[in-house]
Amino acid sequence: MYELVKYTLWGTGKPSVDFETFEEMKNQGIAVLPASVIKGLDLQPELKQQWTSFIIQQISFSTRQQYIQDHLPLSVPYVILKGTTAAQYYPHPELRMMGDIDVMPSREQFDTACDELIVSGWTETTDESDLHRGRHRSFYKNGCLVEVHAFFASMNDPVKARLLDDQIVSHINDTHVLPDLINGLVLIDHINQHLEEGIGLRHIIDWMMYVDKCLNDEQWKVFEPLVTEIGLKTLAVTTTRVCEMYLGSPSHAWSSDADEKLCTVLMDYVIACGNLGHKLNPTETTSIIGMGKIKHPIRLIRSLQEKGKAEWGKANNPVLKHFSWVWEGIKIWRETPHFFARYKKARSLDAMFNALGVKRFDDGLVYYENGEYVKREQ
Repeated sequence: MYELVKYTLWGTGKPSVDFETFEEMKNQGIAVLPASVIKGLDLQPELKQQWTSFIIQQISFSTRQQYIQDHLPLSVPYVILKGTTAAQYYPHPELRMMGDIDVMPSREQFDTACDELIVSGWTETTDESDLHRGRHRSFYKNGCLVEVHAFFASMNDPVKARLLDDQIVSHINDTHVLPDLINGLVLIDHINQHLEEGIGLRHIIDWMMYVDKCLNDEQWKVFEPLVTEIGLKTLAVTTTRVCEMYLGSPSHAWSSDADEKLCTVLMDYVIACGNLGHKLNPTETTSIIGMGKIKHPIRLIRSLQEKGKAEWGKANNPVLKHFSWVWEGIKIWRETPHFFARYKKARSLDAMFNALGVKRFDDGLVYYENGEYVKREQ
């Protein structure tokens, strides 16, 4: 798979490709990437047919998304985040598989933007947790999902979150496109946002193509203070070095000091996850994230008690409810092999997050309330 990415983007030696390569690239969200070279690859006829059909289907979807994005019924100024703004850095924008459409108006016009979509026939699909956090509202129409953001940054530090969002809002313009410098901050935070649930090569290649177009050694000198200010410099440097080590990206002086062991750990994690955690077991992932929050015995008992109360909510004995953590503990003990394996993985991920300079698990998330960024424990 790595060789096919290199061949597609950098023109290095033609690789051998099989069904396993195709499936893995689908898992990683990059199966459209070889569209410009697929005709010249030595593929089995059945594989070539399947892959070509997949590419046509996905490009058709992306074209449709692009049309809808260009004709959103919004009168207020806004910017597009991720998606096509990442695609602009690819050799051919259509090589980047599209997903939802993310837009961000000014904070004062957030409700107006949402109301305009509803009036135009879009159905709100925002779930309760997103409403509670206040980060965005979701709207669906004709097979397309639009997320309108009240704020974008997903960090553990309210100050850093506001710094990034202030940069985004201050650059809203009639083109709906952020300047390259600010777009880079959005793309590296997009990786940061999905670290827990699992990132795939689509996120990594988005960043690689941006770096190739916009972050030579001179441009890095301008970008470095900004990415340092929001706490994502180590993640940016490490991800760039990952691209150089595995995906054929040209070398950069500013990434040469990256910890290559950490790069290997990060890339192994990316491959194991797949795009947005596609390759992961959701139940296991939830369990690992939960265990990652447990760093003290009292926190463990509290976590077990909360889970027990939810399961014993209809119990009639008010005394036993206070000891529901004991029952939850017994259940975990009965699954001891899974418990210790998942706990070990949680600790390993926690170490990776810390080494990358991004905090996760029990460090809470930022919420937006009454115009203020506040941090709450998850």
